[in-house]
Amino acid sequence: MGTVVLSGAAVLVVLGFGNSLYWLAAVALLVLYVRSGRDATTPTPPTGPGSAPTTYQAYRERRDQQAKWERRYRRERPLEARRQERERSG
Repeated sequence: MGTVVLSGAAVLVVLGFGNSLYWLAAVALLVLYVRSGRDATTPTPPTGPGSAPTTYQAYRERRDQQAKWERRYRRERPLEARRQERERSG
């Protein structure tokens, strides 16, 4: 998002050599981005399955839950589980 805003501001500055209103538009764009846009576009820490654990206890809970799901999958779908194990090993 920041790249788009900076590119747009650069284009407005270049166009501003013919019309100074474009310079004002570029400044307004940058001011709006700094005041509100940057806060809304800052990435939040990931919370999905691939995110880094905040504590070791949280990591262990997710690891145990994953192991529980894998055991359940192997129990409920033995043929698919065997096929996946064969594909992984060979």
